[in-house]
Amino acid sequence: MRTKTICAVLALAAALPLHAQSVESTIDRAVAAWGKVKTVRGTFEQTVSNPLTGSAASARGTYVQERPNRLAIRFQPPMADAIVADGSAVWIYLPSSAPGQVVKRPAADRSSVPIDLTGQFLDAPRAKYDITAAGTRTIDGHAAHALTLVPKKGTGGVFTTATVWIDDDDSLIREFEETESSGVVRHVHLTTVEPNAAIDRGAFTFVVPKGVKIVDQTKP
Repeated sequence: MRTKTICAVLALAAALPLHAQSVESTIDRAVAAWGKVKTVRGTFEQTVSNPLTGSAASARGTYVQERPNRLAIRFQPPMADAIVADGSAVWIYLPSSAPGQVVKRPAADRSSVPIDLTGQFLDAPRAKYDITAAGTRTIDGHAAHALTLVPKKGTGGVFTTATVWIDDDDSLIREFEETESSGVVRHVHLTTVEPNAAIDRGAFTFVVPKGVKIVDQTKP
Protein backbone atom coordinates (compact mmCIF):
# COMPACT_ATOMS: atom_id res chain seq x y z
CA MET A 1 0.00 0.00 0.00
CA ARG A 2 2.82 2.38 0.90
CA THR A 3 4.53 1.72 -2.44
CA LYS A 4 1.30 2.53 -4.31
CA THR A 5 0.94 5.78 -2.36
CA ILE A 6 4.47 6.89 -3.19
CA CYS A 7 3.94 6.05 -6.86
CA ALA A 8 0.72 8.04 -6.91
CA VAL A 9 2.46 11.09 -5.39
CA LEU A 10 5.29 10.86 -7.91
CA ALA A 11 2.83 10.56 -10.77
CA LEU A 12 0.95 13.64 -9.58
CA ALA A 13 4.18 15.62 -9.27
CA ALA A 14 5.19 14.64 -12.79
CA ALA A 15 1.85 15.84 -14.12
CA LEU A 16 2.23 19.30 -12.60
CA PRO A 17 3.93 21.95 -14.77
CA LEU A 18 7.43 22.98 -13.80
CA HIS A 19 7.69 26.41 -12.17
CA ALA A 20 3.94 26.44 -11.41
CA GLN A 21 3.02 29.75 -9.81
CA SER A 22 -0.08 31.25 -8.32
CA VAL A 23 -1.48 34.52 -9.64
CA GLU A 24 -0.66 36.13 -6.29
CA SER A 25 2.98 35.05 -6.29
CA THR A 26 3.46 36.10 -9.92
CA ILE A 27 2.10 39.61 -9.44
CA ASP A 28 3.84 40.03 -6.08
CA ARG A 29 7.27 39.20 -7.43
CA ALA A 30 6.69 41.50 -10.42
CA VAL A 31 5.77 44.39 -8.10
CA ALA A 32 8.81 43.69 -5.92
CA ALA A 33 11.19 43.51 -8.90
CA TRP A 34 9.86 46.74 -10.44
CA GLY A 35 10.19 48.50 -7.10
CA LYS A 36 13.97 48.03 -7.34
CA VAL A 37 14.17 49.63 -10.78
CA LYS A 38 15.03 53.34 -10.87
CA THR A 39 15.94 53.65 -14.55
CA VAL A 40 15.46 51.44 -17.59
CA ARG A 41 16.21 51.60 -21.28
CA GLY A 42 15.70 49.28 -24.20
CA THR A 43 14.09 48.63 -27.55
CA PHE A 44 10.59 47.56 -28.52
CA GLU A 45 8.38 46.31 -31.31
CA GLN A 46 4.76 47.46 -31.44
CA THR A 47 1.75 46.32 -33.41
CA VAL A 48 -1.51 48.28 -33.32
CA SER A 49 -4.57 46.50 -34.68
CA ASN A 50 -8.08 47.81 -35.32
CA PRO A 51 -10.60 44.93 -35.52
CA LEU A 52 -13.28 47.27 -36.87
CA THR A 53 -11.28 48.18 -39.98
CA GLY A 54 -9.16 45.05 -40.15
CA SER A 55 -6.04 47.21 -40.30
CA ALA A 56 -2.75 46.75 -38.47
CA ALA A 57 0.45 48.76 -38.28
CA SER A 58 3.83 47.71 -36.88
CA ALA A 59 6.74 49.86 -35.73
CA ARG A 60 9.96 49.72 -33.75
CA GLY A 61 11.70 52.13 -31.45
CA THR A 62 13.63 52.85 -28.29
CA TYR A 63 12.56 53.82 -24.79
CA VAL A 64 14.35 55.41 -21.84
CA GLN A 65 12.78 55.88 -18.43
CA GLU A 66 13.73 57.46 -15.14
CA ARG A 67 11.13 56.86 -12.50
CA PRO A 68 8.82 58.34 -11.45
CA ASN A 69 8.07 60.98 -14.10
CA ARG A 70 10.52 60.92 -16.99
CA LEU A 71 10.02 58.83 -20.10
CA ALA A 72 11.15 59.05 -23.72
CA ILE A 73 9.69 56.83 -26.43
CA ARG A 74 11.04 57.41 -29.92
CA PHE A 75 10.09 55.48 -33.02
CA GLN A 76 12.59 54.46 -35.65
CA PRO A 77 12.50 55.90 -39.21
CA PRO A 78 10.55 56.20 -41.38
CA MET A 79 8.37 57.15 -38.39
CA ALA A 80 9.28 60.27 -36.42
CA ASP A 81 6.73 59.81 -33.65
CA ALA A 82 7.82 60.50 -30.09
CA ILE A 83 6.33 60.67 -26.60
CA VAL A 84 8.52 62.50 -24.09
CA ALA A 85 7.79 63.21 -20.43
CA ASP A 86 10.38 65.71 -19.17
CA GLY A 87 9.26 65.80 -15.55
CA SER A 88 6.94 68.77 -15.89
CA ALA A 89 5.07 68.11 -19.13
CA VAL A 90 4.32 65.31 -21.56
CA TRP A 91 5.01 66.00 -25.25
CA ILE A 92 3.04 63.85 -27.68
CA TYR A 93 4.34 64.18 -31.22
CA LEU A 94 2.62 61.84 -33.69
CA PRO A 95 3.24 63.10 -37.24
CA SER A 96 2.24 59.70 -38.62
CA SER A 97 -1.37 60.31 -37.53
CA ALA A 98 -1.54 64.02 -36.56
CA PRO A 99 1.00 65.91 -38.69
CA GLY A 100 1.97 69.51 -38.01
CA GLN A 101 1.34 69.55 -34.28
CA VAL A 102 2.65 68.42 -30.93
CA VAL A 103 0.39 68.13 -27.88
CA LYS A 104 1.75 69.35 -24.56
CA ARG A 105 0.00 67.92 -21.51
CA PRO A 106 0.54 68.26 -17.77
CA ALA A 107 2.87 65.62 -16.35
CA ALA A 108 0.18 64.73 -13.82
CA ASP A 109 -2.29 63.81 -16.59
CA ARG A 110 -1.86 60.08 -17.06
CA SER A 111 -5.37 59.43 -18.30
CA SER A 112 -4.33 58.54 -21.83
CA VAL A 113 -0.53 58.40 -21.83
CA PRO A 114 1.05 56.54 -18.89
CA ILE A 115 4.43 57.88 -17.76
CA ASP A 116 5.48 54.45 -16.50
CA LEU A 117 5.60 52.13 -19.50
CA THR A 118 5.21 48.80 -17.67
CA GLY A 119 4.77 50.14 -14.15
CA GLN A 120 1.23 51.18 -15.07
CA PHE A 121 0.33 47.51 -14.53
CA LEU A 122 2.19 47.23 -11.23
CA ASP A 123 1.02 50.28 -9.27
CA ALA A 124 -1.29 48.80 -6.60
CA PRO A 125 -2.48 46.14 -9.09
CA ARG A 126 -4.70 44.22 -6.67
CA ALA A 127 -6.62 47.38 -5.80
CA LYS A 128 -7.02 48.44 -9.43
CA TYR A 129 -7.48 45.21 -11.37
CA ASP A 130 -9.15 41.83 -11.35
CA ILE A 131 -6.21 39.56 -12.14
CA THR A 132 -6.31 36.05 -13.63
CA ALA A 133 -3.74 33.64 -14.99
CA ALA A 134 -3.30 33.61 -18.77
CA GLY A 135 -0.91 30.73 -19.36
CA THR A 136 2.81 30.50 -20.01
CA ARG A 137 5.14 30.89 -22.99
CA THR A 138 8.76 31.54 -23.86
CA ILE A 139 9.81 35.06 -24.88
CA ASP A 140 13.30 35.60 -26.28
CA GLY A 141 14.45 32.41 -24.61
CA HIS A 142 12.91 33.31 -21.24
CA ALA A 143 10.06 31.38 -19.66
CA ALA A 144 7.25 33.76 -18.72
CA HIS A 145 3.91 33.66 -16.95
CA ALA A 146 1.04 35.73 -18.32
CA LEU A 147 -1.62 37.58 -16.33
CA THR A 148 -4.79 39.24 -17.58
CA LEU A 149 -5.75 42.51 -15.89
CA VAL A 150 -9.25 44.00 -16.05
CA PRO A 151 -9.78 47.41 -14.38
CA LYS A 152 -12.20 47.27 -11.48
CA LYS A 153 -15.33 49.41 -11.62
CA GLY A 154 -14.64 53.01 -10.76
CA THR A 155 -10.88 52.81 -11.28
CA GLY A 156 -10.80 54.00 -14.90
CA GLY A 157 -7.66 53.43 -16.94
CA VAL A 158 -6.38 53.61 -20.49
CA PHE A 159 -7.42 50.04 -21.33
CA THR A 160 -10.42 47.74 -20.85
CA THR A 161 -8.26 44.65 -20.56
CA ALA A 162 -4.55 43.92 -20.67
CA THR A 163 -2.31 40.87 -20.67
CA VAL A 164 1.25 41.07 -19.38
CA TRP A 165 4.00 38.47 -19.67
CA ILE A 166 6.31 38.35 -16.64
CA ASP A 167 9.79 36.85 -16.92
CA ASP A 168 10.29 33.85 -14.63
CA ASP A 169 13.94 34.79 -14.07
CA ASP A 170 14.02 38.51 -13.24
CA SER A 171 10.26 39.11 -12.80
CA LEU A 172 10.21 42.02 -15.28
CA ILE A 173 7.47 42.48 -17.86
CA ARG A 174 8.75 41.47 -21.29
CA GLU A 175 5.58 41.91 -23.31
CA PHE A 176 2.11 43.35 -22.91
CA GLU A 177 -1.09 43.75 -24.88
CA GLU A 178 -3.81 46.32 -24.21
CA THR A 179 -7.31 46.57 -25.59
CA GLU A 180 -8.58 50.15 -25.55
CA SER A 181 -12.21 51.22 -25.17
CA SER A 182 -12.31 51.90 -28.92
CA GLY A 183 -11.47 48.26 -29.59
CA VAL A 184 -7.93 49.06 -30.79
CA VAL A 185 -5.41 46.46 -29.63
CA ARG A 186 -1.83 47.51 -28.86
CA HIS A 187 0.79 44.76 -28.54
CA VAL A 188 4.26 45.73 -27.30
CA HIS A 189 7.24 43.39 -27.20
CA LEU A 190 10.19 44.75 -25.22
CA THR A 191 13.00 43.26 -27.29
CA THR A 192 15.69 44.48 -24.89
CA VAL A 193 15.38 45.56 -21.26
CA GLU A 194 18.26 47.14 -19.30
CA PRO A 195 17.15 47.92 -15.73
CA ASN A 196 19.07 50.50 -13.68
CA ALA A 197 21.11 51.56 -16.70
CA ALA A 198 23.06 54.82 -16.84
CA ILE A 199 20.76 57.43 -18.40
CA ASP A 200 21.57 60.65 -20.24
CA ARG A 201 19.09 63.27 -18.97
CA GLY A 202 19.19 64.84 -22.43
CA ALA A 203 17.01 61.97 -23.61
CA PHE A 204 14.07 63.59 -21.83
CA THR A 205 14.32 66.87 -23.71
CA PHE A 206 11.86 67.37 -26.55
CA VAL A 207 12.83 69.86 -29.24
CA VAL A 208 9.81 71.10 -31.15
CA PRO A 209 10.45 70.67 -34.90
CA LYS A 210 10.40 73.80 -37.01
CA GLY A 211 6.94 74.70 -38.26
CA VAL A 212 5.15 72.41 -35.80
CA LYS A 213 2.28 73.94 -33.81
CA ILE A 214 2.16 73.40 -30.04
CA VAL A 215 -1.27 72.44 -28.75
CA ASP A 216 -0.82 73.46 -25.12
CA GLN A 217 -3.15 71.62 -22.77
CA THR A 218 -1.23 72.54 -19.63
CA LYS A 219 -3.10 75.84 -19.31
CA PRO A 220 -6.68 76.13 -17.99
